[in-house]
Amino acid sequence: MCPNTLYIPELREMLSCSDEAGLQQFCTALHPAAVADFTNMLEWDEAWKVLIHTDPQTRSEIFSFYELTRQVDFIENLSPQDAAQLVGELPPDDRVDLLEETEPAVVAEFLSLLPENIRRNIFHLQRYDEDTAGSMMTTDFARLQQNTTVKNAISSIASQAEILETVYYLYVVDNQDRLSGVLSARDLVSSIGRPDVVIGDLMDTHVISVDADEDTEEVAEQVAKYDLLAIPVVDKQHRMLGIITHDDVIDVMREQATEETQRIGGVAPLDESYLRASIPRLTWNRGIWLIILFIGALLTAFALEQYRDGPLTTAWLVLFIPLVISSGGNSGSQSATLIISALSAGHITPRDWMRIILRELAQGVLLGVVLGLIGYLAALWLGPDDPQHYIHALTVPITVLLVVIAGTLLGAMLPLIFESIGWDPALMSTPFIAGIIDVVGIVIYMTVAILLISGSPV
Repeated sequence: MCPNTLYIPELREMLSCSDEAGLQQFCTALHPAAVADFTNMLEWDEAWKVLIHTDPQTRSEIFSFYELTRQVDFIENLSPQDAAQLVGELPPDDRVDLLEETEPAVVAEFLSLLPENIRRNIFHLQRYDEDTAGSMMTTDFARLQQNTTVKNAISSIASQAEILETVYYLYVVDNQDRLSGVLSARDLVSSIGRPDVVIGDLMDTHVISVDADEDTEEVAEQVAKYDLLAIPVVDKQHRMLGIITHDDVIDVMREQATEETQRIGGVAPLDESYLRASIPRLTWNRGIWLIILFIGALLTAFALEQYRDGPLTTAWLVLFIPLVISSGGNSGSQSATLIISALSAGHITPRDWMRIILRELAQGVLLGVVLGLIGYLAALWLGPDDPQHYIHALTVPITVLLVVIAGTLLGAMLPLIFESIGWDPALMSTPFIAGIIDVVGIVIYMTVAILLISGSPV
């Protein structure tokens, strides 16, 4: 039994007994993430009856740890007043993400109940395109003027701490609100013995920032490269707009990894979670690739048809068709997966194509020799008792060697080609590569067989 389910009977008993003190203690004694985890096993209305026993801020913190689809279920079923209060307490970036996934009619019901400054902030963030830095930034950040003293800065941060997304970094701006520097909270506290020193003398002027229109993948790369907890977002005039925190970057990277995994598996990425996606949408996203792969399999059948009257009639050759096809497809899929993941991590670029070809060629030869040797022994064992069979059986190792080399090279080069022309390399999914190698493998197999067995008794 999942540990979380052990709390469900207790929660339901407290709800049935209207144990307000127990429910309040449950919501406040545990970390908000743990409360969300435990109540996630309840129906949304039961979970809401638990959450209402705590203050709005704690309730919002717990709510923020639910999956987005779970949050939407809450908002679309709560009263407009409750929905407005809950949404109003969320961080600006999370608030916008939630509203974009909620039915517009539901949003319209409670939007007018939100304070004007929150509505204005929502409209401001919604103008940025999806998958840009502006769409994922929060406007709750610590802002200081260059001429502010250490004493006044500490007082200012202390008064804002509860509403700020993070106070790890304090961003310093000039009179035109342009980003001038950054100061860590640790450096500020360590300067408490010099209360009259101005922030401009303490700040670091070498600030890593991103443009509001920059792609989220680029943002994630910058945060990972410089090991940042948050990164500032600026406009074309370098005016400070907001920050993107590391937890939001992690969410982006997880979403990207999910999309990559789906593409590699031969499924068009879903715009929503699996359970929330409709059956027709799931069928379409899977079916479009299955049709392509099915056509590829038909090409394999057509390739075999061309050799109907050739050495294919030798029974032992037929036995090794699955082996030949799988060795090429598997090696190609491995290469594609390695190259796609390396491209995503920034470890390689299309400019490294020559080094990649040489490395994959070397691996293809080594793997092909090992697999070919095993295949040769199997061909000798399963083949006919014929003096010439020692020569004919070489069809298997030679083919395996050539097919594995072809698979590793094709699996490595196709993603690089896609990347160089601006397409997502993950579109070159491993099932697609395996389908191509199937056809190539059959052609190589039959060609080698004809060359070695031609003219021999069948």
